[in-house]
Amino acid sequence: MEKEQRETEEAEEGRSGTLPPAPSPSLTGPADASLGRLSQRGPDCRPEGDSDGEGAALERPCPEDGEVGGCPALGSESRLGAEVGAGPEEPARGGGGALNGAAGEELSDSASTDNTLEDSSEFAGPPPVAVLAGGKLEEAGGVGAGVPGVCSPLSEPGSPPPSSLAHREEDVTAEGWRQHRKHVFVLSEAGKPIYSRHGNEEALSSTMGVMMALVSFVQSGDNAIRSIYSDDHKVVFMQQGPLVLVSVSRSRQSEQQLRRELLYVYYQIVSMLTQASITRIFERKKNYDLRRLLAGSEKILDGLLNMVDSDPSFLLSAVHCLPLSSSLRDSLSQILQKAITPNLVFSILIAKNQLLTIVQEKTVIEDTRLEPADLHLLLNLIGASSAFQAGEIWTPICLPLFNPDCYFYAYISYLDPPQCTVCLLLLSTDKEAFYAVAECKRKIEEGMRTQNALHTIAGAQPYSVTQVGVSDLRHFMYKPFDVPDNHRQLTQFTSPELEAPYSTEEERRRLLDLYRYLHSRMHSCTRPLKLIYHVAERETLLGAEWVTSKFELYTCFSPLVTKASAINAITKLLRWIKKEEDRLFIRCPPKYSTTPHPSKGSRGGKGGSDRQDTTDNGFLPPL
Repeated sequence: MEKEQRETEEAEEGRSGTLPPAPSPSLTGPADASLGRLSQRGPDCRPEGDSDGEGAALERPCPEDGEVGGCPALGSESRLGAEVGAGPEEPARGGGGALNGAAGEELSDSASTDNTLEDSSEFAGPPPVAVLAGGKLEEAGGVGAGVPGVCSPLSEPGSPPPSSLAHREEDVTAEGWRQHRKHVFVLSEAGKPIYSRHGNEEALSSTMGVMMALVSFVQSGDNAIRSIYSDDHKVVFMQQGPLVLVSVSRSRQSEQQLRRELLYVYYQIVSMLTQASITRIFERKKNYDLRRLLAGSEKILDGLLNMVDSDPSFLLSAVHCLPLSSSLRDSLSQILQKAITPNLVFSILIAKNQLLTIVQEKTVIEDTRLEPADLHLLLNLIGASSAFQAGEIWTPICLPLFNPDCYFYAYISYLDPPQCTVCLLLLSTDKEAFYAVAECKRKIEEGMRTQNALHTIAGAQPYSVTQVGVSDLRHFMYKPFDVPDNHRQLTQFTSPELEAPYSTEEERRRLLDLYRYLHSRMHSCTRPLKLIYHVAERETLLGAEWVTSKFELYTCFSPLVTKASAINAITKLLRWIKKEEDRLFIRCPPKYSTTPHPSKGSRGGKGGSDRQDTTDNGFLPPL
């Protein structure tokens, strides 16, 4: 029989002395802060008050009137879509997303607005994905496209079609299907199935119909269903526009955490189609089958949910940076700063699924910022298929928290084939800028080659918890979140690599479940805690949120550590983080300007310099 657990909780109410007097770093405001102003603007996406000046660089991403977005980099039989406003015979130009729809179907603005599905025309997709093969820009084509090309990045050569994946063929009437730890369903307001994490959507159409009936019944009473609890299951409902998302879970996750995961699924769908396109489609046809536009995207959604289950970045709504010397990180940032072209908005370097550095267009920093969720979606897209390692990808991608109604055009390329651990992402607002952006990549490669940066990055490793020098400390997660707004950087967190006794997948999942429990208690809607001390069967955990909202910390100790010892250990841990913060975090986001702004030359007395004021930018004041 398992040892009975005991738990001591302590809610801090401004008292001093309980935690060591050590306020801490932070990189941004709360992760759930309101969206940047760009996401609330009209179609031209310019900063408010701008005509042809500072906002020009951010003018392109929005779809034009009548455009319906499509999913980039999807499908095993990608075909060439029609450009906005073009007739069915006019091919799209430039880079973009590939679309795997029903054969011979085009979606046009003249489509019928009734609820009957037509066999002829529907809504137009976005431009096709483009790949540089042998120095030639090719557009992914399919049957009837008439354009020689390559398959979508997510259709790996020789791989079976998504519908034949093992978990898609699972018998939904079997006991094994019901025993899955978590199910996720996506359906339309008309009850049309869109996605299921386990099992085929068609086989689950009646189940999703029952879910929609529950939603509609509660709505008829001017209310909204949020959740259903049973002895060992939670059923969480969330409606986003015309889409209904449902999570059925046997885990210890809170309703708030499950709802956050559903929001990520919705964001991933929006990243492929844009929110405006989804709304417009269902305004015209309430019973439209969205799978026709999302065919092939199951791999992306499956990968997202797998990451959510194993990566604490999603729990903390933060980005994990690869530990790197500040001198090397600054050198990489300078290389990115020098390789720019008009309408280039973000330059991002990623290694081993962690952030190396990010450089942003100056106008973006001053108006809004890239949110962690947007970067998570980009990381998931890259990791969804090894086909991204084959060449240089040019595809449209919507960043839902930056602007849910607009496309960026993403250039994706690995810099170290065949290892393929260092990936470069360049986001532009100009769909015709492939060659200009590809030239930026050449400059970045040359700069990194000169400094032998790839070799140094290859040797960069996650740090061990033993380097902290705190006895009985097994693991921790540290997230600072209180930095001046002018820093405008991503919310980040740091944690050591998982070591024994958390070497197996089962043990890692168990530890993450314990962290989720602490997180749910500290972020409870009814009684949030500032400090929680939890003694589990095999370890002791302590979660703390500093009373001045300077950081969030989750620590795991060996099972016999007392509360007093754990709090003393936090003091040593914070001092170590203070000492290593230059290596663990991106402290000051670099920036560049692709468009001259003479009017800004004297603002703030900085003479137009791109360098941030670093007078007092430490994340932790002296302890």
